[in-house]
Amino acid sequence: MKKNIIKIAVFMLTALPLVGVGGLLTSCDDFIDVEPKGVIDEKLAGSQPEEMVTAAYAMLGNCWYTYPFNLWPYGDVSSDDALKGGSGTTDTGYHPMEVWSTLTSTPGELDELWYRLFCNISRCNRALVSLRDFGEHKLGADLTKQREAEVLFLRAHSYYKLIQMFRKVPWVDEEVYENNAQEQTRNDEFTYEELMQKVIADFQTAFDVLPETQAEGGRANKIAAASYLAKCYLVLAWGDGYEATTGVNHINQEYMNKVVEYTNVVKNSNYGYLEDFGDIFLPEYKNSKESIFAVQTSDKADDNTNFGRANWSNMLNGCWGIWSCGWDFHKPTQNLVNAFKTKDGLPMFDDYNKVTAYPQMGAPTSQKWDPRLFHTVGMPSFPYKYEAEYTMTKDNSRTPNTYGYYASLKEVPQRSKGETYDSPWQAFAMNDYVFRYTDVMLMRAEALVELNRLGEARTIINEIRQRAKNSIGKHISYAADQCDIALYPESYFQTKDQARQCLRWERRLEMAMENGRYFDLRRWGIASQTLNKFFETEQNVEYDGQTYAQYYKDAHFSAGKNEYYPVPYNQLYYVPGLYSQNPGY
Repeated sequence: MKKNIIKIAVFMLTALPLVGVGGLLTSCDDFIDVEPKGVIDEKLAGSQPEEMVTAAYAMLGNCWYTYPFNLWPYGDVSSDDALKGGSGTTDTGYHPMEVWSTLTSTPGELDELWYRLFCNISRCNRALVSLRDFGEHKLGADLTKQREAEVLFLRAHSYYKLIQMFRKVPWVDEEVYENNAQEQTRNDEFTYEELMQKVIADFQTAFDVLPETQAEGGRANKIAAASYLAKCYLVLAWGDGYEATTGVNHINQEYMNKVVEYTNVVKNSNYGYLEDFGDIFLPEYKNSKESIFAVQTSDKADDNTNFGRANWSNMLNGCWGIWSCGWDFHKPTQNLVNAFKTKDGLPMFDDYNKVTAYPQMGAPTSQKWDPRLFHTVGMPSFPYKYEAEYTMTKDNSRTPNTYGYYASLKEVPQRSKGETYDSPWQAFAMNDYVFRYTDVMLMRAEALVELNRLGEARTIINEIRQRAKNSIGKHISYAADQCDIALYPESYFQTKDQARQCLRWERRLEMAMENGRYFDLRRWGIASQTLNKFFETEQNVEYDGQTYAQYYKDAHFSAGKNEYYPVPYNQLYYVPGLYSQNPGY
């Protein structure tokens, strides 16, 4: 497969004199003035607009497990799809995100994520100023306009994450940066709607300016901007995120029509469904037609560097005992596994979680499963990521009495392909999808349901199910006798309520463990009812006699408070009185 990825460079954008003090110094003349090494002077960097744009792109992958930009602790662990995993509840600061009842503003992970996302925004603002001051002279007017649109896309990408996480965030653009007014910019200056409209404005500029394809893979293009515009309007169409003012009684039809408008652009593009569901999550297909926009990664073979540029967001999520440094985080729940059950090929909407079940290799039963289960969840007795020589056992769980025996498959490569890094840390050269084609088509189907265009929604959902049905022979033939999936008949799409249930179920199964489940529940206004019911049942779950997840007995999601994460404590008191906190924290 052709590799065509932006070359990433990382810049230090400020340079300060190295100051050393020895003995008792009596005047500032004794300070040592040494020209710094390994950094670029800010003025010099600012005069190189193309390099500044590259530095802004570089921040997309400047992640770490304590500030994962793909938000897996906040979109999956916080939902009914995933347990935190690791060595126990005190391993990392993510446990409060899975039980909600103990969540406060103090976890360092929240503070670091806020800070790092604003670092991304800072690079974008600097790049915009550089393009304004030096772009036309060095790049020409047309390329300058395109690069500005790319940077606005990147800035809006980070702002979208910040707003969906923390809601109350300061709007720091290139004007605020130039005026050095960051510490005078409040986080409640704009309403949620106004902040989202600013994000939409940046994406709209990107959509209006950018080409549909870029010569260099990994750059933002018109289709990626259309996808983000659809996502923004879809979120706004349901309400403001708080359950009292979100859900089916608060739908904005105009915004739903916008979703259809922008997803129509995607539908008529060169992107499409990759033929086999399993291929989507193999490195060799990471820039396929399914991938509309993704954070690019590499290993040593890709870029000839000592270490490559791996995905450090997911470094904890390798399977225990399969990988040299598998830390066993991000573990699927039994509730999620049960959701893949089928009867006559269709979901068991009402009965899926009444009885705990799990397939066993070579021992089919009357219970059949959606084939996507075997692409999504690593299970004892089954080949790990399709490779029989790495078959999982119960020994591949680090703390089964706390987190059970399942492992996540999508974010890791096959074990036979080698390891990107070894001890003491390990990362994988797996792209992080920001948008894949199927995700966008599910957004389209969601809007079509709410616009009462049920037949069109059914067509999209059945296309996705047909792809799942075709995704058995290539990778999971060993589970063929345990799979059964059928297309939805017209009778399932006679009312909005029926169609809505089918759409939401399909989105859960298709996008499982891809870091967005909680944000879906919040958008639909059903987070509290879904999660509190999940906490009641999952705390009593067991696998082959082993009870686990009992910590959920202390879990509770409080509507009116927990919909958004708290503004981090350190940010509130960095400039006392500048920022206000979200309700309830």
